[in-house]
Amino acid sequence: MHPQIAGRSASEIADSIRALVERGDLRPGDTLPPVRTLAEQRGVNRNTAVAAYRQLSQAGLVVAGGRAGTRIAPRSAVAQEGFAADSVLRDVGTGNPDATLIPDLSSALARVAGRPVLYGEPVIDRDLQEWAHRWLSSDLAPAEVAVTVTNGAVDAVERLLAQALTRDDAVALETPCFLSAIHTVRLGGYRAVPVPVDDEGMTVAGLQAALDAGVRAIVCTPRAQNPTGVSLSSQRAADLRAVLAQHPYVLIIEDDHFSMLSRRPYHSIIGPAHRRFALVRSVSKFLGPDMCLAVAGTDSRTAERLAMRLSPGTTWVSHLLQRLVHALVTDPDVGELLARASLHYAERNAAFAERLRAHGVACDPGDGLNLWVPMTAPARVASEHLMRRGWLARTGDEFALDGVAQTPHLRVTVHDLPDADADRLAADIAEAARAGR
Repeated sequence: MHPQIAGRSASEIADSIRALVERGDLRPGDTLPPVRTLAEQRGVNRNTAVAAYRQLSQAGLVVAGGRAGTRIAPRSAVAQEGFAADSVLRDVGTGNPDATLIPDLSSALARVAGRPVLYGEPVIDRDLQEWAHRWLSSDLAPAEVAVTVTNGAVDAVERLLAQALTRDDAVALETPCFLSAIHTVRLGGYRAVPVPVDDEGMTVAGLQAALDAGVRAIVCTPRAQNPTGVSLSSQRAADLRAVLAQHPYVLIIEDDHFSMLSRRPYHSIIGPAHRRFALVRSVSKFLGPDMCLAVAGTDSRTAERLAMRLSPGTTWVSHLLQRLVHALVTDPDVGELLARASLHYAERNAAFAERLRAHGVACDPGDGLNLWVPMTAPARVASEHLMRRGWLARTGDEFALDGVAQTPHLRVTVHDLPDADADRLAADIAEAARAGR
């Protein structure tokens, strides 16, 4: 006996099923009524029932199984970046920066510790605000840019979407894309509309299709796209801006996560007349993942709404953290260290790509912390082959919005491997690529 599903519109029916899942009346694996049965029960058109199930499917709450029916989706956690717990394998899928190239915080921390900050004071440290405004506005076409500080890039994206969208609104996401983006959209109850990425970044046809589908926000990685490592070309960015010129109120979020380490120029899809935008730059890749701070350059209205969502109580990010970030990014010695880090990642990835090519595996090193390695075998088969050789890599399927990558890839983090280990891994990847032929 199915629990009673209520509602007359697609959204009402979908909300009713959500509530039944949240109360535990429907559990993972439970089968929902067939579309025709549901339409008859609710006295609605069959298309209304189809639309309700589509909303739930796009939000990841149900799984369509063809003749097996529509079922409540299992509670599977979204993959996260970082080391795999309890693994005896050599983990080459972490996505982590090199710990030896993260600046030492101790001396800067001693300098910035001062008087406590109390309620009612300005929420952004003045020195950080001035520095961030220069940094962000120099790369943005709109004449007026407001600065907001958030607890990292993921926090910024989550709050930017929350201040602009409601449940079931459509969001354009690159595919493949950040694990955190998949997680954020799923938890927010938004509908992810995939936009393919090629070797010049987000595709024009994909963006146009997403806009035609009614997306209200777009999340784009302009360079060092994770996991592919591609960056927007100047021409591609211009073509995307031309498409977006007809949609000035669609929120554009650019996540420039690799900013200070990138070897590629920054090309923005935010045009000079665009009305709702945010350029987000976090410090986690170059100052360390524990430095949970990002600066966002936005239009003034978005800045106001974003600031209001920081926290109902304090409405600010730690001033001690803000001062520490400013002290580090303006320190010439830290600047030299970051320049070495940028060169290190580029050279180590390029060297590994060359190792792969020597074994017959074509691989573009791209930009960023990782390599996106094309495989001729299914990614899962290749991954299992590497496990038997003592390696733990990430499959490209994890980064696809629908859980199935269009072409098989592995994403590997290799910049910290000694040469001997890198040689062995390259040979094992080449063998794994042939394993499923």
